Amino acid sequence: MLDASSVLEVLRPVQDPELRKSLVELNMIRNVSIDNGKVSFTLVLTTPACPLRQFIVEECEQALKKNLPEVTDVVVDVTAETPQQKSLPDRTGIAGVKNIVAISSGKGGVGKSTVAVNVAVALAHMGAKVGLIDADIYGPNDPTMLGLSDAQMTVRQGPSGEVLEPAFNYGVKLVSMGFLIDKDQPVIWRGPMLNGIIRQFLYQAEWGELDYLIVDMPPGTGDAQLTLAQAVPMAGVVIVTTPQTVALLDSRKGLKMFQQLGVKVLGMVENMSYFIPPDMPDKKYDIFGSGGGEKTAQELGVPLLGCVPLEMPVREGGDAGVPIVVDKPESASAKALFAIASQIAAKVSIAALA
Repeated sequence: MLDASSVLEVLRPVQDPELRKSLVELNMIRNVSIDNGKVSFTLVLTTPACPLRQFIVEECEQALKKNLPEVTDVVVDVTAETPQQKSLPDRTGIAGVKNIVAISSGKGGVGKSTVAVNVAVALAHMGAKVGLIDADIYGPNDPTMLGLSDAQMTVRQGPSGEVLEPAFNYGVKLVSMGFLIDKDQPVIWRGPMLNGIIRQFLYQAEWGELDYLIVDMPPGTGDAQLTLAQAVPMAGVVIVTTPQTVALLDSRKGLKMFQQLGVKVLGMVENMSYFIPPDMPDKKYDIFGSGGGEKTAQELGVPLLGCVPLEMPVREGGDAGVPIVVDKPESASAKALFAIASQIAAKVSIAALA
């Protein structure tokens, strides 16, 4: 007999490809209803940025039509509930924020902020609620890249002290030192002051409900990295590098530092992987070498989340405040960044549900 129980039983063998567990056992199949052979249900994914959404839907449709001849039509309503990262006894979470992901690098100049901004915007574009902390206190560039150079981050008095109201653009909430200082003003601070402002960005900003809080770290292995790793329970960190040997050497140190601090490394991103000339889009030039990111990731036992080519519109969009995933979503760089964002979201969900 065609009923909700028989539908769930047929769908039980269908697994989430990333989690490798039954959709039914994960409570991802809900609200099953049947009307004259038409089966309707809600598929609740673990992230709005699921890269295999259509594949899962098709697997469900095929399983029902193959095993239940009475089924004439299948209607799947796809939604998402991002899981909450596990809490840690010695670290304080942020109310309403489900997952905190750091984007870091061993050295400067590898495009870490470009990756962080575009990943944040890509996740928001795919339906997630996203915040971004520009933790590069000495070189806060995220307001420029997000088109918020002339915006303000309002600071008001709350019951427990100052409250920061993030600026907002492209679906992303942003806090940055760039909103608190003049354009040409250098930040000449020692470690304790840096620690204080990062904690203020974490705990005193009005984040609301977020699926992902992306933290754009300064390069290196210093105070900012220590503060973040020791203050909040992190879903993980992504290490950005280029194929160049000197960048890879520093990326290894940055990766090992987070592992020593007990932070899960979600993977590596190879930025500026190759150059695509604007007048010869079919050509590729390995300006900084090739294969370095993949080789290093294999040696260190972490995934390579993706390779982002070097295209002029990436730089132009960053300078103009229009991220490449918004300005030219069909470009090779944007497609790579969307795929990387999806990979990050999938790995965060796996870690949360493990």
